[in-house]
Order: sequence, then C-alpha cells, then structure tokens
Amino acid sequence: MTDFQTSRRSFLKTSAAATGGLLMAVNLPGTLGQAMAAGTVSTPNAWVHIADNNTITILSAHSEMGQGVHTSMPMLVAEELNVDLSQIKVVDAPPGAAYVNALLGAQITGGSTSVRGSWEKLRVAGAQVREMLITAAAAHWGVDRDQVKADKGMLLGPNGKKATYGYFAESASRLSIPEKPPLKDPKDFRLVGKRTKRVDTPAKTNGTAEFGIDVKLPGMVYATIVQCPVIGGKVKSFDGAQAKSMPGVQAVVQVSDGVAVVADSWWRAKKAAEKLSIQWDEGAVASISDASMLEGNRAAAKSGKVIPIIASKGDVAKAFQGAAKVLEAEYITPMQSHSPLEPMNFTAHVQGNKALLIGPTQFQQGAQGAVAGALGLKPEDITLKTTYLGGGFGRRLELDFIVQAAEISKAVGKPVKLVWTREEDMTHDYYRPMGVNNVKAGLDASGMPVGLHFKVTSQSITQRAFGLPKETLDPFMAEAAVTGYNVPNTQHDLVIHDTGFRVGYWRAVSHSMNAFANESFVDEMAKAAGQDPYAYRMKMLEGKPRYANVLKLAAEKAGWGKPVAAGRARGIALMEGYDSYMAQVAEVSLNKDGSVKVHKITVAADVGHMVNPDTVEAQLQSSIIFGMGAVLKHQITMANGRVKETNFAAYEPVRMYETPQIDIVLVKSTEKPGGIGEPGTAVAAPAIANAVAALTGKRVRRLPLTADAIRQA
Repeated sequence: MTDFQTSRRSFLKTSAAATGGLLMAVNLPGTLGQAMAAGTVSTPNAWVHIADNNTITILSAHSEMGQGVHTSMPMLVAEELNVDLSQIKVVDAPPGAAYVNALLGAQITGGSTSVRGSWEKLRVAGAQVREMLITAAAAHWGVDRDQVKADKGMLLGPNGKKATYGYFAESASRLSIPEKPPLKDPKDFRLVGKRTKRVDTPAKTNGTAEFGIDVKLPGMVYATIVQCPVIGGKVKSFDGAQAKSMPGVQAVVQVSDGVAVVADSWWRAKKAAEKLSIQWDEGAVASISDASMLEGNRAAAKSGKVIPIIASKGDVAKAFQGAAKVLEAEYITPMQSHSPLEPMNFTAHVQGNKALLIGPTQFQQGAQGAVAGALGLKPEDITLKTTYLGGGFGRRLELDFIVQAAEISKAVGKPVKLVWTREEDMTHDYYRPMGVNNVKAGLDASGMPVGLHFKVTSQSITQRAFGLPKETLDPFMAEAAVTGYNVPNTQHDLVIHDTGFRVGYWRAVSHSMNAFANESFVDEMAKAAGQDPYAYRMKMLEGKPRYANVLKLAAEKAGWGKPVAAGRARGIALMEGYDSYMAQVAEVSLNKDGSVKVHKITVAADVGHMVNPDTVEAQLQSSIIFGMGAVLKHQITMANGRVKETNFAAYEPVRMYETPQIDIVLVKSTEKPGGIGEPGTAVAAPAIANAVAALTGKRVRRLPLTADAIRQA
C-alpha cells in the first residue's frame, strides 16, 4: 500500500510548485489556458487572472466534490472585486504553496475547511485586485483614486471615462500588491449571503462536466488492478499468460500494490484480470477480524496509555464518590467504508522525466509529491489537473490509486486511465476506524451530573497518514469529545490502539463516534433522572447561547413535547463541530421487519456567516442522509484479514424511498463562518438512536441500529 508518511514541513518543501501566473504547461480542458482563451493574461495575485478581453478567471484551491466550492469560492472573490458571478470562470488550482489550506497545513480539501479557510483570504484577494485596478486607472487618467469606481468589470472615472478591467489588468499587475486592502462591510454585500445557483449544475445536468472517469487523452489505454485480498499483502509471483492472450490486452504489469492489466477498453482489461493467477504474501494482518479488533480496543481502553484530551476540571473521582447515582456505558462504532459512487480512478501519462496526472483528488500536493517519490521525478516536472470528484468523503485524500496509475503508464509508455472495480474499491479502502467510547457520570439527588469521565479508544489516522509521533494527542480523534454542557467535574481522555489495519479520515472523522456516545449518554442520564431529554439538556447550557439557541429552534420546529403519530417517537441531539452549532430531532417508527424507519429529521444550524445558504441546506441534507447509512445499515466486517462487504448489495446506501423529510432552520449570524459539509453526519446518529430508545425502551449502544441489534438490546 502507498502511504504518505513524511512530515508536513518537508513535504511542502519538496512538493510545492511555483506560484504567480500559474499557466499550466499543457493545454488541458478546463484549465486556465482554455478559460482565458484571449490574448494577454495578467495575474495581479495567485487567485485572480484577467485577460485583455475582460475574461476573469478565479482559481479554486479546493476540489469540487459536490459541496459547492466552485460556487462559494468565486463568490468570495467576486464580492470584493465587484463583479457578478456570471462574469467569472473558475478552474482548479494546480499544486502550489499559495494554495495551501492553512487550517490543515497542506493543499487539502477536507475537514469542512473550504469556507472557513477562505473567508478572509479570498476576500482579500478580490479586494487587492480591485484596489490595484483602481490605482492603475487613476494613474492613467491622471485623477485621484477616489474618483474611480470599479463595478461589474468596468472602471468608471470622471467626465465619462470608462474602461474594462481587462484594459488595465496588465498595468495593474505591475503594481505592488496591497497587503491590507479595505474589505466590504458585510452589510454592503451584494452576493455573499444570498441564495445563489451553483455554477456547476448545468454541466453536471447536460453531461459535459468532466469527472475523473470521463477523462480521455489521445492514444489512451485502460487499466484495472488486482490487489491482495488482505490489505497490505504483496505479490509473491503471478502468471499473466492467460490474461495476455485475451482480446485487446496490451500488457500485464506488476506495480507496488498488485498486478494491473492494460487493454484497449476497460471492460477487456477487467475480463482479462479475472484470468490472472497470483500467489500472495498476505502480510501481517492476515489473521485479523472485526471481533479481534474490538477485543483489542476494549483491552486497550482498560490498560492502554491514557492521553488527556484537555485538562481535567475539578475532582472527578470525588464527585463520583459523593454522587447519588453513577451511570456507566460503552458505545461501539464499527469501521465504515467511504464508497463514493465514482470508484477510484486516475489518468496518467509519463514521458521520460515528465508526468501528467488528471483525476479526482482531495490532496493535490500529496499526489504530486507521492508520484515524484515513486517514479524518481522532480515535483515541478509533474503537472496535475483536478477533475470533478464523484464523491470523496476523505477517501480521495489517499494517494494509492494515483501512484498506481503513474506506475502503469511508465511501464507501458502510454497514457493510461486506471479504474478500480467496485469490489477492489470497497475491499481496499482506508476505513473509518472502529471506536470504543466509555462514558461514566455521577448524578446528584436531582439527577443532574456532578462528574463526567469520557474516554475514546481507537486508531490514530494521523499517525498513519502524517507520521504523528506515538502517544501524542491526535486532535482528529478528539473531535466532539468535549461537549458544551456545564458539568462541574470533568475528565476527557483518549487511548490510541493500533490494530495494524489501514484506516483513513471519513466524513466528520471522530465527531461521528464521539457525538454518538456523548449524546446517547445524555439521554441515558435524562432517563435516569426521570426528566425530558430536551429540558435536561437546556438546564446544562446556561451561558452557552449558540448551543441553547439551536437546541430550542430544532425542538420548536419539530414540535417537541407535542404528540406524535401512533407508533412513532422522537429523539434529540446536539453538537458543535467545525465551528458550527447544530441540533437535530429525529422522528422514527419501526417497519414490520423491525428495522428503523426515519420519517423526519429537523435540524437547526448556526454556521456563522453563510456564503451561499442554498449550498448550506444541500450540505445538511447530504450529510444527514450519508449519516443515516452509517447509523442504520453500514459496517465493515472482516475475517482472516479480508473485508466481507464487497459491493453495495452488502453495503446498501440509503435509497430515495428511505429518505426522510428534512426540515432545516438556518440561524442568521455574523459570527465567523463554520464548516457545514460534515457535522450533520455526526449528529444524525445520536438523534436517531435516541428516538429508537424512546420508541422501544431499548438502548442500542453498538451501531448499526439494525432490526437484530434492537431485538438483542
């Protein structure tokens, strides 16, 4: 397997490409060169390019994987540049230091950071260009700057003077870039905060949008790959003679992770791959199972190295000793597959000491750096173009399939499109790790908590992906571990247990396990106290206005406290994640077979200042449905190191007929923007679990919430 394990600092040094004009070395569809098919292109800064025909192009450092960044990123620049969104073209930025996501330390799309990380940066970029254009026009016309106005692509001066942005772009680009240009007061926004249609919808509707799986290059051939059934295993030997004899097959190639078949069509490559005879060295995890992983996590929770998440508050042990009642519970979340609908794929063309990479990635610099390392090339000799992503959810942060495509192309000397089968995709994922959460609380005579001890035991993705030192706090394991509730004595710990299996960042990362445990346990405390779960939570939120507000809004919108239809019940949950505050109320019943039917999810979200409310709503709907799959259906199980779930028949997505009514309340806020792509996934789990417990009287503490799990609770 291909893991990128160098430090962030050394990685950025070796993989950052030059910034500035950033015109790509090759003419690719959708790149800057095509978008600006005019003459002279001027580049006032790394984000904005203006051609002399007044074509304005904005570079997006964030991959478009359905979350709307090709609309929200240009909106931020356009607002300060005083142009309409329709006047702008958007293309994906190449690898470059200017496009590093400051919140994550590399050029990465993930962690719900696109708007959070770009809110000020892109507004400044737009304002810089606006001010430089005004200065250039004022100098040319011999007037004061305050007599020049920039609006909708035109510079307007006294006595009817006017010119396009493109006319002055070249002279403006020679000026010094103002470090702190004046930014608009949000009350003056004309675009940001307004519901805006996505710019990528027409292309995705009419089929002209280019996803990785759509890429075509002259002379391109197709490849598929067969990897060891046990992740991490290697090829001992193989016989490719029968595969080579199949129609259209051009080569059988051994690469780092397996054996690839190259043919003149993907289907021919796939059929030929079925004829491969491979002997495997199954490696170190050939005996692992999900049962043994759970046993290991439970043992580590009892005796492993404890790492404090935050400093303890008060005296938890003393609080437990004096408590009127002590509650304890264990919550288990299984491994999850990313399973994006577009399987892993990438196109590569390696020629001598140059390489062209085209495809869906969330990690541009990582792709460039990993291929450079694997092929012995210089990073600056690798050109990378990002296509649309047919789903990412964290899987396309990984680099294995990209390196494979480059290795195959180098071996055959042709441009190659590598496409994994669905079975390879699902059984060779970087899975969300299994989690074990132990929570203990002491309640006073009124049923309110006086002490709380939270512990999460799981695998550190950051150790695997970025070389985090062992026995070091992994912040991506601690997300949503600490709640907003007022409890006088608290202790929050984590234990890192390495199962040896390959894990990766999954939508909402550890929020999904920690929120499930925390919010399920709050409901259990409320039940022990004989109190309403909503009222119980509100009692613990004094001085926490953003938490309390979304909880109140969700409860009111859902009709909390009012009767529900016969056979139904409601559950409620609350969380802050990625600087966004969210509450959800789920209304559920049971189907005849005992499975859970979710009728309605009501969500109230305070995400700070919104760029595009329309996208915020879409992201909430998406993340809730995604989370429902993990709550009600999905788990990755293993035996003898092999993943059992090989396709969607065993890992069934939430179907359209299963999708509930989703009612959304968006809080108008002037707070800094929060992330919205992921929190809904995490809050859905405890909201649904709490509703099921209210309906059945049975508390299921191990996901998924299947009919069998409910019967056995």
